[in-house]
Amino acid sequence: MNIRDVIEDKYKNAIKARNQDEINTLRLVKSAIKDKDILARSGRDKKNIEDPSIISLLQSLIKQRNDSIESFKLAARNDLIAIEQIEIDIISKFLPKQKNEEETLVIVDSIIFSKKLTSIRDMGIIMNELKSNFAGTVDMALAGKIAKSKLSN
Repeated sequence: MNIRDVIEDKYKNAIKARNQDEINTLRLVKSAIKDKDILARSGRDKKNIEDPSIISLLQSLIKQRNDSIESFKLAARNDLIAIEQIEIDIISKFLPKQKNEEETLVIVDSIIFSKKLTSIRDMGIIMNELKSNFAGTVDMALAGKIAKSKLSN
């Protein structure tokens, strides 16, 4: 079952359970996916977006909420922080399990070793490898930070 179907099922179940937080968040997610579908269909492919694009979209939705939380912390708006955190928790359920820092370190080390990378100029190679093989499971910001420190030494 693809992510789109899982989201639709969860949305229907949330409506039946009258879980307003989940209904609102999933409605927002479905709307964002539909917007991306419309953009994709206006291109040359004329197809809806696939799971990797949906994962990327969900990650960007979470990033937006994290940015909002930072702003709300400055304004001392704990009520809004709680709402954003609930949305993050709901959206996160649809993402693959993220690698932790130690696992990311091992992955970056193995890429550097296997490709015999030595310079900070090789960052693009590492990031491309991570995007193609570990999209959605590795935090790219963390991986970039690790790779930069490894290649700088």
